[in-house]
Amino acid sequence: MSGVNKYAVIVAGGKGTRMGTDVPKQFLPLHGMPMLCYPVRAFAEAVPGIHLILVLPADQVGSAHTVLRSYLGGINVSIVAGGETRYHSVQNGLKLIADDGIVFVHDGARPVISGKLIQHCLAHTIIHGSAIPAVPVTESMRLLDGEGSKPVVREHLRIIQTPQTFSTGIILPAFRQEFQHYFTDEATVVEASGQKVHLVDGERENIKVTTPEDMIVAEALLKQHRELLPRD
Repeated sequence: MSGVNKYAVIVAGGKGTRMGTDVPKQFLPLHGMPMLCYPVRAFAEAVPGIHLILVLPADQVGSAHTVLRSYLGGINVSIVAGGETRYHSVQNGLKLIADDGIVFVHDGARPVISGKLIQHCLAHTIIHGSAIPAVPVTESMRLLDGEGSKPVVREHLRIIQTPQTFSTGIILPAFRQEFQHYFTDEATVVEASGQKVHLVDGERENIKVTTPEDMIVAEALLKQHRELLPRD
């Protein structure tokens, strides 16, 4: 694995709208450190030598440089401006990748990301060409059907997480195709290009922070995983 180039494209495009705050959610503090610092540090420590690419709205790039210098001064990160949609933001990040290797694409709003999951995705991608973390659905589900609804067999459903991980030979060509409105994640883009994707076990703690309630949960989860907390 050491001879393979590795890249992490961390996409943080939040505006803070659903958080009810003027501060973009990726800059909100969790245990004294801005949220976006957690995934950056996690990838740097789990995969030594990885090339880190942070994608943010253009008006947040300057703030991100300041934050990273203050909290993660020893970690080298390239920062690029995002695009109109997640697809275009990831596409902008991928433009910095010229060599063959493996690419992680991760949500900047998933701060409780473990090194174990990162390494798990890396190992499966080396074998299968991709690794998409997923967890089973545990609650009853229904599908809206006209004016009513019908039950769905939850055993057939999975909640998809990140880091969605691919070989460059799969993800780079996929992001050269024309954007479609249903491109909500990288796996969908890759499948639209004719490639199959490989699901792997995700982690329930790997939540995506979207609401103020999610912040409370993330705080509690980080307390349980002290190795992820800020260090003096």
